[in-house]
Amino acid sequence: MGVENEIKFRLPKRNLGPSPRLTVPGCKIGERSESDLLSTYFDTRKQKLKRRGLLLRVRQTDGKHIQTIKQTSGAQFGRGEWETEIGGRTPDLGEANGTPLQRLASNKLRRKLKPIFKTSVHRITMPVRTRRSELELAIDHGKVVAAGRASRIEEVELELKRGPAADLFRVAKALERKLAAELCLKGKADRGYELINGKSAQAVFAEPIELEKRMSVIEGFRAIARSTLRHFSGNADAVRNLDPEGVHQMRVGLRRLRAAISLFSQALAAAKTEEIKTELRWLTSELAHARELHVFLEEKIGPVAREITPRRGGKAIAREFADKRAEALERARKAVDSPRCRALLIDVLEWIEAQHGRADVANSELDEFAAKLLDRRIRKAHKDAGKLQEMTAPERHKLRIRMKKIRYAAEFFESLFRSKGERKALARLSKHAKKIQDALGSLNDFIADRKMAAEAALQAPPQNRRARAFVSGIIVGREDEQAKPLMKAAAKELRALRHLSALG
Repeated sequence: MGVENEIKFRLPKRNLGPSPRLTVPGCKIGERSESDLLSTYFDTRKQKLKRRGLLLRVRQTDGKHIQTIKQTSGAQFGRGEWETEIGGRTPDLGEANGTPLQRLASNKLRRKLKPIFKTSVHRITMPVRTRRSELELAIDHGKVVAAGRASRIEEVELELKRGPAADLFRVAKALERKLAAELCLKGKADRGYELINGKSAQAVFAEPIELEKRMSVIEGFRAIARSTLRHFSGNADAVRNLDPEGVHQMRVGLRRLRAAISLFSQALAAAKTEEIKTELRWLTSELAHARELHVFLEEKIGPVAREITPRRGGKAIAREFADKRAEALERARKAVDSPRCRALLIDVLEWIEAQHGRADVANSELDEFAAKLLDRRIRKAHKDAGKLQEMTAPERHKLRIRMKKIRYAAEFFESLFRSKGERKALARLSKHAKKIQDALGSLNDFIADRKMAAEAALQAPPQNRRARAFVSGIIVGREDEQAKPLMKAAAKELRALRHLSALG
């Protein structure tokens, strides 16, 4: 087995010509070589290999057929890779011994495997040497073809052949600054599957996280953090397309990473962690207004505007907030396209991979850490049940964030709890936490909604002011009616947590 330590970038087409000239301080770039690579990817009709986090490819190059098996789960850094020369264009499952594909390599799978998409790439390769390391820079031009659709490939891969990972990231950061290179955790296979499934440039949702009980705490954190990085960075194209769902999913991915940092705070080394948290908060805030306006427009203004008569006020306020949403979506797009965001992506990946944590906690067993963490946070939340009615709005907001972290923790650690009792307890925990989070979230939204509704009424032109004030009043009135039932629902669900103080 080889371990493929590589970083993949997308570059603006203007910066990725047929013969790019690259200079990196402290590095010597050797003579270039060129090759044409034709790769065929195989899977079953139901995409069994993809669902198991595996990739099977046969590549033709220099008259040879190279079969490659890869692990694809999590962020694509330090993944396992198995390569074998085979005698033809179709996979040889007899060569899967010693790989993760071995346990699936039955005659039934052999019959069901079929070519599902192809890539054709012209690759320019250049060796890069530093004082301590050997790297390889590959520039790919080509296309991926699947299900009668095609997508261009214009990307750069930087692979560490020998030496410390710090050199890989140093060269990667130089490429980002010089060529506006954007970290891409989406491989060619991901793009092929997107074409097959008709999901190119759509919002990307969180992937399942597979943890193992034998993992240490810090190994578990890295696995979770890689997954959350893949989640939020994978939504960049959807945000560029001004897709509100893409904005929402990017924010969810950012919140999941921030929650993971909080949950594992006792295990993480302080070096650079605060800087990373600051930058994650910045990007989250750049996306926030677009999401708030979208929800307000679709869930509050839209229903009222359709129900009331006369409709002049509803239509006017809807147009105003649609314009504001468009401005906020453009702000989100600019943030994602900014040098600050490009630097953040590489910094986060480097920080994750360099994170060795505090020895006293980081090297302990992950399953024991997870059980204690969940138990402690559930007990604390249950204690808050009796205080809910007296809480101020900021205090309720903090409680909502704590419940969100409990939900994320249950999601992160789900694969560690495998008994029937543990699974049932986790399912109940997630259900109660979601109801609490939703109720407190609605109460928190009411505060922002009041502000937006009041501003819309006060800033309206004279001819629409009374109509807009009428619409705003209806929105606020309906929310006032909903406030008491929401508080009761949140208190009820908080009390139910007392039965979940110990999983299983």
